[in-house]
Amino acid sequence: PGLGKTELVKSLASLLGLQFRRIQFTPDLLPSDILGSPILEEHEGRRRLVFHQGPVFANLLLADEINRATPKTQAALLEAMQERRVTVMGETHQLPLPFFVLATQNPIELEGTYPLPEAQIDRFTFKINVNSVSSDTLQAIITTRRHGIPPQLSEVLTASELSDLFEQVDRVHLPEAVAGYIARLITATHPERQESPEAVQKFVRFGASPRAAIAIAGTARAAALMAGKPNVGFAEVRRVAPNVLGHRLILDYAARTEGWTTARMVESLLESVPEVARPLPADVH
Repeated sequence: PGLGKTELVKSLASLLGLQFRRIQFTPDLLPSDILGSPILEEHEGRRRLVFHQGPVFANLLLADEINRATPKTQAALLEAMQERRVTVMGETHQLPLPFFVLATQNPIELEGTYPLPEAQIDRFTFKINVNSVSSDTLQAIITTRRHGIPPQLSEVLTASELSDLFEQVDRVHLPEAVAGYIARLITATHPERQESPEAVQKFVRFGASPRAAIAIAGTARAAALMAGKPNVGFAEVRRVAPNVLGHRLILDYAARTEGWTTARMVESLLESVPEVARPLPADVH
């Protein structure tokens, strides 16, 4: 708490010119508080149900402390995150594009929290751990906000330009060799596979889904575009893999007793899985 996660997301929305909504998740929050609900209204002497949109109808939705809400309320975002639409009383409503859900959560062991189900965790592309800042950064924060006024941000990109940028990402070439590396990396996360590393077979309970492979491919394309490269390389895959896989690997209880974390497991995977499936002959360079 207090590390500026909410302010970071608000600043991101301002910089990208996106419509921003924030929902504070609490145990008494209901799905209708997020999605909206039909309300009976009278018009020209007739009564009818009119759907009133909830805060989910935005470009950037911040689900603050998402694991404080009950599983029923958490599940209200499943369709929105995957299909960019919501269905209420059999009627489907499309969400504005682009659409993102960014969420913060309290530590899992904190009292009064509800861990997210694996199906919902898998819908988040990245999980980023926000650690405490250094003393120099803390001094800069204090100095900047000494008058209680946050810095003013100017828009650097519009929603339309952001959508165009996503189209450019899709055009970045993904070589077959790199796609094969991603596929073998995901396959190696499953403990029932004979080719999986020994640590995975011993400590991983559930491996990553095909959605993880899609996420690595897409984010690796974005990393390549940011680096000014026309195609994805192995380096881009290794760069994004820790944040894509870190929340998708479910470790066994024995892993904790042996000192294994998901971050360490992903690092072990990247070291164990070769970039090329078959070694090249010695005379090939």
